Amino acid sequence: METQGPQLPDNDNLHEHYTFKVDKGQTPLRIDKYLLNYIEDITRSKLQNAAKNEGILVNGIPVKSNYKVRPNDAIRVLFEHPTYEALLVGEEMPLDIVYEDDTLLVVNKPAGLVVHPGHGNYSGTLINGLIHRFDNLPNNSSERPGLVHRIDKDTSGLLVVAKTEEAMRHLSLQFAEKTSEREYVALVWGNVALDEGVVEGNIGRHPKNRLQNTVYEGEDADKGKPAVTHYKVLERLGYVTLVSCKLETGRTHQIRVHMKHIGHTLFNDERYGGDAILKGTTFTKYKQFVDNCFKLLPRQALHAKTLGFVHPITKAFLRFETPVPDDMVKCIEKWRNYSKHQEADL
Repeated sequence: METQGPQLPDNDNLHEHYTFKVDKGQTPLRIDKYLLNYIEDITRSKLQNAAKNEGILVNGIPVKSNYKVRPNDAIRVLFEHPTYEALLVGEEMPLDIVYEDDTLLVVNKPAGLVVHPGHGNYSGTLINGLIHRFDNLPNNSSERPGLVHRIDKDTSGLLVVAKTEEAMRHLSLQFAEKTSEREYVALVWGNVALDEGVVEGNIGRHPKNRLQNTVYEGEDADKGKPAVTHYKVLERLGYVTLVSCKLETGRTHQIRVHMKHIGHTLFNDERYGGDAILKGTTFTKYKQFVDNCFKLLPRQALHAKTLGFVHPITKAFLRFETPVPDDMVKCIEKWRNYSKHQEADL
């Protein structure tokens, strides 16, 4: 007589949104709390409702929200509505295309434009604009058409988009093997001590603030994913510094997290505390000056300036550069003038 395994729920009305493999070193933690650390812009009540609907599965079995995750658990999270990627609709929007051929294109993304749909941003994203303009873009491993990599909503700059399956495979491999070239320009708080340096440290979700990532250290140093950022000072502007950052890896918020880790949070980076005065005087005039800078640049001071990669077909190395946008330029110039006046007063 055959022994039947556990009866799985009929989840035909549910749609898979997320999958996770729990780290080997994970300590026991309620699954709803665990998932809060990995799913952005979601509430605990929504996760608990998903569990009630048998939409949270561990190793193929539905669990309650108080289930304690264990090392190597395979987690699936399902909701009643389809994934936002599955509901993608093309939308006409202006696209600043700096290069295009039959295989790929390079886009200069403005600050404020979300790259792909997600919680809170269901339309008006770069992907909506891409699928309106281009047919049959290949999906990446996350089912997102054309995307080889991404940059944050309030970061401006260059992205490469694959137009064919071969281009997607070839370009994705370059990013994974760290052979692509990515240089950013950032304005950071403080006077960076070294003219150039390297920041290394595994990056993962912050244990207390799920909207942030952090560098893991000490006993937790093996958590998260390896990340390496090379930085170089471009200009010292008194209480802020203009730096170039070259990515060896491409983790979420990598430059923002690494620069904060070494004590130089990006200027006006609200999520990581850069929208407060972190360096400078207590004079009222100085506070007003900084507030004016924040108004000129109402986002983190980060621009993806240079992008280089090997063309999937021609095998030629292509490098693209885009100017620092006006909002950053005006803010930098304001700090440059302030710094000169400070030096003149010494």
